[in-house]
Amino acid sequence: MPSATKDRKTRRVNDDKKAVKGAAGRGTQRPRSAGRPAKLEETPRDKAPKKAKAEERAAKKAAQKAAKKPAGAAKPPRFTAATADRYELYQLAVNSPEADVDFLFKAYAELRNGKRPRHLREDFCGTANLAAEWLRRGADLTAEGVDLDPEPIEWGKRVNFAGIDDAEQRMQFQVADVRSKPKVKPDITTAPNFSYWCMRTREELKAYFRAAYQGLAADGLFVIDVYGGPEAIIEMEEERDIDGRFTYVWDQREYFPGTGEYHTAIHFRFKDDTELHEAFTYVWRFWHLTELKDLLAEVGFKSVTTWFEGTDPEDEEAGDGNFERDEKGENCQAWIGYIIGAK
Repeated sequence: MPSATKDRKTRRVNDDKKAVKGAAGRGTQRPRSAGRPAKLEETPRDKAPKKAKAEERAAKKAAQKAAKKPAGAAKPPRFTAATADRYELYQLAVNSPEADVDFLFKAYAELRNGKRPRHLREDFCGTANLAAEWLRRGADLTAEGVDLDPEPIEWGKRVNFAGIDDAEQRMQFQVADVRSKPKVKPDITTAPNFSYWCMRTREELKAYFRAAYQGLAADGLFVIDVYGGPEAIIEMEEERDIDGRFTYVWDQREYFPGTGEYHTAIHFRFKDDTELHEAFTYVWRFWHLTELKDLLAEVGFKSVTTWFEGTDPEDEEAGDGNFERDEKGENCQAWIGYIIGAK
């Protein structure tokens, strides 16, 4: 589930980049440029044998040296619509597992008198990037991921957990509804990236919040993020360059104020003028922070706190990535916050 707004810096786009609905070429994959084959370098016929052998040895030595370099040192492959993996693109553009796990530990310590949580449940886990980062924080930590779709789970197992030797012992997956009972009662249950917005009636969302409450350990916390502000319901596109490798596009397509129905999508655009259009699409209900707080209190949480992002001292229209407890928040054009229900 997307978070074009996970960092408020990503919400700022020049007016001339806000796409007009129905613009020419939208919704199609643009043709890739035809490339010429590289010209082969000819070896001079008069090259001395000794010199040629010396250069051959030097080239061989250089190749061996290059082969010893870690994989991360290699130049990343060029992304195109034909070659890119949508889950990889999503993680590069949307996920921030290190910062998210930092926040979970910080919030738990603050609300539970310095205690350290051990077991995490990630609902709507997808590729479980967050849970994988959780396991990396300590050999005593365990996690569980729950999602209805097995495809991203299998992708995450291959990619995100490949470097964690004991992942099979410390990580459990459920291909199931998030209202299912946990295998181990978690210290923290989280539903990141507004994923719970797929529940579009009050009764349905309340049932999920109640299940989350009942499944927690005695000192458990339920952590969700929330998005709001006047810009949040404007039909618009926002673009963000991802390290010069591709462009991430968050598309707020339609919002219906009478029902709260909210249609969004993610596209990826590449340097060769191709586009992975509608890599992910969502039909949500736009939930407001105050009604979410009311629902959490109704299902039994003893306290419900809100956490808002601070302002970047060098850019008043950007966030600093640091979330602090704040009862009221600030009325920005677009803001990100957390709501935490404490059992």
